[in-house]
Order: sequence, then C-alpha cells, then structure tokens
Amino acid sequence: METYARSTNPNRVVVGLSGGVDSAVAAALLLEAGFEVQGVALHLWQAPFAEARSDPLAGAQAVAVALEIPLTVVDLRARFYREVVQPFADDYAKGLTPNPCVYCNPTLKFAALLAAADQARARWMATGHYARVKQLPDGSARLLRAHSSRKDQSYALYRLTQEQLTRLRLPLGEMQDKAEVRALARHRQLPGAEQRDSQDLCFLRGGDYRPLIRALRPDSLQPGPIRNAAGKLLGEHQGLPLYTVGQRGGLGIAAGERLYVLELRPQDNTLVVGPARQLERGDCLLKAVTFIQGIPPTPHFEAEVRIRYQSPPVPATIHILPGQNAHVTFSAPQRGVAPGQSVVFYQKDVVMGGGVIAGRKVEVATLPSVKKKL
Repeated sequence: METYARSTNPNRVVVGLSGGVDSAVAAALLLEAGFEVQGVALHLWQAPFAEARSDPLAGAQAVAVALEIPLTVVDLRARFYREVVQPFADDYAKGLTPNPCVYCNPTLKFAALLAAADQARARWMATGHYARVKQLPDGSARLLRAHSSRKDQSYALYRLTQEQLTRLRLPLGEMQDKAEVRALARHRQLPGAEQRDSQDLCFLRGGDYRPLIRALRPDSLQPGPIRNAAGKLLGEHQGLPLYTVGQRGGLGIAAGERLYVLELRPQDNTLVVGPARQLERGDCLLKAVTFIQGIPPTPHFEAEVRIRYQSPPVPATIHILPGQNAHVTFSAPQRGVAPGQSVVFYQKDVVMGGGVIAGRKVEVATLPSVKKKL
C-alpha cells in the first residue's frame, strides 16, 4: 500500500515544529538517526485574547537554528479559522462539548505536513506527539499507544488516515516520561527545554473559550431555566454554551447537596442538573465512527474505550450500526459522557478507531443481536 511517489527520498523527513520541547527533541532524534530533516512550522490562527506566551513561530525558528535545519512556514490562519475555530463555536452553540483536535489533526495539521513532505520529496513526516506507529508488511500501518501512559496522545490521533500513518514517524512514542524528553533537550542545549507543558487548545493558549463564544456566537447565549432531572425549576442559566457536562461550579444555585451539569438541552434552552450519582451513564451512541484499518473487526466486539482525552480506559462492548454509527455499552457506569467528545476504541496497545458521542441511550429494539446484554 504505497502512498508516496517512488521518487521521494527515503531518508528525508519533514518535522512539524511547534516551538515546544517535544517537537524539538523529535527532530533532534531523527537527525541523530541519520535522517535529512527539514522543519515545517504551521502558522495557525490565535484568539486575540489568548494568553501572551512565547511565540510558536519564533520558537520553531530558534529550534531550526539550533539544529541547523531549514524551516518552512505554512500560513494556515484563514483555513484554520474557517475549518476549526468556527465549527468549534458552532458546536458549543448547539449544546455540545467539542474536541476540535480530533478533526483538526487529520484534516488540517497532518494534511499540511503531508503536503509539505510531498513538496520536499520526503518519504516521511514526523511530529512530537506521544504515540507510536507500526508499519505492517502489507504496506498498511497501525496506531499504538505511547509507552508513557501518562503522556499518551493516541486519543487525539484516532482519525488519522492510512495515507498519513504510512508516512508518519513519532520518535517520542518510545519515551518513558516527559522528564526523559527534557533531559534530552538539556543535553542537546535545545531551546524550550524548561518550557511548561500545555494541554490547552492551541488557538486559546490557556485562555477561556467563553469569550470566543461571546464574540462569535452571541445569539447562543440566551438565559434559560435550570431544572433537575424531574423537571423542577431551580434557577436560571446565562447561556448553554457557558456550561459543560460534569461541571459543578458556577451554577449559582443554593442546594442541600452538590449539583452537577447533567445535560444541555438546546431544544428548549434548558440546563439539567443533579447530584453526582446522576452523572453516571451505562451506554452512549456514537456518530462519525472510523477505524484505523478501514473497517471494524466484527459488527459486535469488545474493547477498552476512553471517553475523554485523559480518562482511564474501561472495558466496553461496541455494536456497529448503519451509517457510521455505533452503540457503546460500558462495563461499569461512567461519569461525564458528553455529546461532542470522542470515544476511542483500544485492543491492548492498538488504537482501533472511535467516534463522536451523539447521545446517551439507544432503544433496545434497534439492537436485536445484543438485546440480552442490555
């Protein structure tokens, strides 16, 4: 399954440099392995109110100078705003809790790196993500968890395509922890060795998403009722996009027990809250389901799943439905199952695929083959 031109240089690799220590070390390791390395920095749109941190482009340039490699800057600001930021705001306006990274990675960032690799006639592209790629004898590739379970980023990469994975190298996937990466950066005197980690969305850089929603989708911030699961009126919210499933603070309700956001109902602009025990969900529906190998192993299979980026994996049963949909039944009830987030399937270290949470439950009649399990 060759997805690259035979005229490409098998020892040449294009590395996405973000200005941080991870991508810097990834580039350094590839250089030391004998690759001809070329850096690419993606110029992405930033929210005007985002925290003033170090400039990613300046950081990428400093790394390129330190490693003595060429650097190309690809301006993706307009496309990033159109394809990532605006859908992000739209999803919040619909009462969802989006994870834009899972779509941005395959359709924008890795697509841009692959295009840069083609232009440079490079066989490979690489990033500083913590995950692993295994190239198979038949020419296809598998995505695997990183050795470091605490730093593993495979969740955010589950929608990468075979075209991308068969050309991808992830040098940090073998690292045991971030301390090892920082030690390598110090030893090589790379810029950013002491730069603090960030799990924030890149276009917010630590800033709150709410000002972005106020600026881009002000009409979605309409006050409405806060009710409990039985329908009792408890108060008034300030706009559904300002809340997320599982949120505890900021409700402005005096109650005899701690209340959490259970559900956002845009159809009647209602925020549903309740005690922690009511957050638990035994199953959920998925849409936009994809698989790394193209198809599911069987229509009905067992796997471990993650329901959020940092959530621990839990056993589950997955039943494939028509139209790229699926039903997931957890081995034990899970908290914080939020529409808009992804559920990613794993078998041991292998990332099978995943989908986007579309709802909480399914009618048993639609699943005759697993009726007994429900």
